[in-house]
Amino acid sequence: MKINSPLEAYKFLPGTNCGECGEQTCMAFASHLIDRSHKLTDCTPILEPKFKKKYEELDALLAPEIREVLIGVGEKVAKIGGDDVLYRHKLTFFNQTQFAYDVWDTMDEKDLVERVNYIQDYKKFYVGDFLAVDMVAVRCTSNDPAKFGAAVKKVVETTDLPLILCSFDPKVLKAGLEASKGKNPLLYAANKDNWKEVAELALEYDVPVTLFAPNDLDLLKSMAKTFAEMGTEKLILDPGTFPSGKQLKQTFTNFIKVRRAGIDGDRDIAYPLMAVPFTAWMLHDDPVSASYWETVVASVFTIKYGDIMILHSTEAYAMLPEIHIRDTIYTDPRTPVMVEPGMYKVGEPNADSPVLFTTNFALTYYTVESDLASNKIECFLWAIDTDGLGVEAAVAGGQLTAAKIKKGLEESGFDLKNDTTHNALVIPGLCARLQGDIEDEMGANVMVGPADSGRLHGWMEKNWPPQKK
Repeated sequence: MKINSPLEAYKFLPGTNCGECGEQTCMAFASHLIDRSHKLTDCTPILEPKFKKKYEELDALLAPEIREVLIGVGEKVAKIGGDDVLYRHKLTFFNQTQFAYDVWDTMDEKDLVERVNYIQDYKKFYVGDFLAVDMVAVRCTSNDPAKFGAAVKKVVETTDLPLILCSFDPKVLKAGLEASKGKNPLLYAANKDNWKEVAELALEYDVPVTLFAPNDLDLLKSMAKTFAEMGTEKLILDPGTFPSGKQLKQTFTNFIKVRRAGIDGDRDIAYPLMAVPFTAWMLHDDPVSASYWETVVASVFTIKYGDIMILHSTEAYAMLPEIHIRDTIYTDPRTPVMVEPGMYKVGEPNADSPVLFTTNFALTYYTVESDLASNKIECFLWAIDTDGLGVEAAVAGGQLTAAKIKKGLEESGFDLKNDTTHNALVIPGLCARLQGDIEDEMGANVMVGPADSGRLHGWMEKNWPPQKK
């Protein structure tokens, strides 16, 4: 049995509403247990001996169906797995797919360092946040443990991103582990031929390990059971990634079968899954075709249960689609993406500059802000708290009213009458019907702007500064 509702979690809590967890009620705390923004240990009363049984029961019920595995250490530790559902609209997916881009041990040292720096420095601003990649996969192409160890050492010196050590040779993996002691890297991989030696390494160094059984789910489950019996559940499953044709379809089916079994309670196979879109490079000689198919495969398995991936293409046309689709899939569908309500500056506005407002729905806010900044309109832009709804929906639903606009302006500390020379407020065209109410509430000169912020530049040229009344 697994619980996914606050009411179910609340039944196990002391019900004292003591507030020691930081929430006013136990029901509020229960809702945060479900969305994982609080830990059960934040509840002080439930740690008392008399609640021990309830604590243990609730702790087990809150544990994710798919085990969570940590790779790396420190602030950039990679958390993978930890899901409870097959479809994110039922709850959400918590730990986003981790993208590891490769380097290899036959690279020139200068090229290796440059590529590692490119990987760790890569970022793309999107809807109020920076999208980045997560890990470095070090591949052994030399078959030389010493050479591999030297490459891993150089990577460790260059970045604190988590590492994947890639080889089927236990001696090579051991050299990599020695060069990355204390970094908790992921071993890739144990297979039917080397599993015993790799298992011993995973136990000795206490690191996570990938189990590789291409297109053989029975073998994959058997290996997982064996490793668990040997003493480690820091496991990631790789059912094989075939990048085209009927084999790609079979890979897709395998991922679904394994994840469904794990969510449905088969603990022997309830581990995170690895996809390796890099295999597209083994099939295509043309770099453009290989990059294209790698991106296709990465997108498919970001949507369907790939918790971690090894990739090669670092071109913008490959990386941008990958990080954007990941951001979409791992955005909580229950909660609109919002910016903090308040007064923001675009450029360096002064008392003569226009004052505009929009809602705190992130996509709306950053669209308006971008249109203003790109047209060099220096102004004050005020984000009204509408619980993350856009302008039209907020007006229709009552989240955007004249009273709320007045209250929001007061809370932001901005005095329209005294902090400007014009006492004018430009409102979105989609809330034009609020013009009279806002004028009555605020005693301001309310100007109705365009419905589309892309037209603000032309509107400003015709209407700003406002005529004094």
